[in-house]
Amino acid sequence: MESSTVSERKKLTRREILEKKKAIEQLLKAASAQIDHLASFPSFRCFNRNGLCLCLESGRGDKLSHCTKQCIQNLLKANMEGPYGSEWAVEEKVKRREMVAPEARYVFVLRNANEAMMDSAPTPLLGFLHYRFTLEEEIPVLYLYELQLDSSVQGKGLGKFLMELVELIAQENRMGAVVLTVQKSNSLAMKFYISKLRYVVSSISPSRVDPLAGVKSNYEILCKTFDHEAKVILEAC
Repeated sequence: MESSTVSERKKLTRREILEKKKAIEQLLKAASAQIDHLASFPSFRCFNRNGLCLCLESGRGDKLSHCTKQCIQNLLKANMEGPYGSEWAVEEKVKRREMVAPEARYVFVLRNANEAMMDSAPTPLLGFLHYRFTLEEEIPVLYLYELQLDSSVQGKGLGKFLMELVELIAQENRMGAVVLTVQKSNSLAMKFYISKLRYVVSSISPSRVDPLAGVKSNYEILCKTFDHEAKVILEAC
């Protein structure tokens, strides 16, 4: 009788695990299927502060125009070649593949149409977010692959504005956390995320998984969690 009860409990546990896994898969699928994540946050379609008048638009990796791809590559090189140093040549190829993946989701920061027409500099793309909905340690998360801004719009509150949007998108889609990677050499980005936005080094970051090996790693994985389970699993003690 007792062994039968134990067996039933094990079956129940397995069933619950499978049901939870299926629910998470459906959650990720539904989040990725949305065409425009800005639709739920109309106040974030424009950024009109500190002398900037910019528009935001949604996009996806497998729908990028040739011009947009080139603008993304130029921004990445301008901002990331320094932090990556000699590793940039290899990393650039990786980022080019990542940016056109079907699962890649974007928010583009564009010049106001009227300003773009008056400006002799033709490129309207002044920044972008690249993010995906995925699993980390069985927790559904929004993984922020890139936050890149042109130097002309940095230091004016736009980065914080975009991160507020990222966190809203994550919570709207019932993700347990926002996760991102930062190069250790990028001290400004590290300070921005940790000191200003209150992100923490995650338990999945190399320096937490294996402190000795982590010393040799050139990056940290940061996170901000939104529920107890994600906090327990993804935040380092």
